[in-house]
Amino acid sequence: MSTPKIDRDRLTARFWERKPLKKLTKPEWEALCDGCGKCCLNKLEDEDTGAVALTCVACRMLDDETGLCSQYPIRHQFVPECIVLTPDNLDTHAYWMPQTCAYRLLWEGKPLFDWHPLVSGDPETVHEAGVSVRDRTVSEFEVPIEEWENYIIEEPS
Repeated sequence: MSTPKIDRDRLTARFWERKPLKKLTKPEWEALCDGCGKCCLNKLEDEDTGAVALTCVACRMLDDETGLCSQYPIRHQFVPECIVLTPDNLDTHAYWMPQTCAYRLLWEGKPLFDWHPLVSGDPETVHEAGVSVRDRTVSEFEVPIEEWENYIIEEPS
């Protein structure tokens, strides 16, 4: 199996500052992912308040060593409920996306952080900044769903 990687080669410099989200190409859209892995953590939503709590219980497909989905192109074969985030559905999913997520930041009209690989030019800066969940998760296979509330964490930021 090859190591998961986000392809950021051959993209126009700072494209996200000049193009609206709905005008991005598929490679540009995919390159916005900073590789933090936080969207792959299971979340708990309070039914009364709608507040979303992040857990360190990761989707079975998350590679804890890289912070990326180990089977991204075919993930729906294993996890049919995995969300395919698009410019057209971002408004219904942004509330549970990580606070540091490029998709959410751009949707909110905010700039990317300096540690984002598109800004820094280095995919390691997201991990060096302490923003990713690399080496911080437990597999959902190891924790029964009724115990997830015991694994609530603060979002690395």
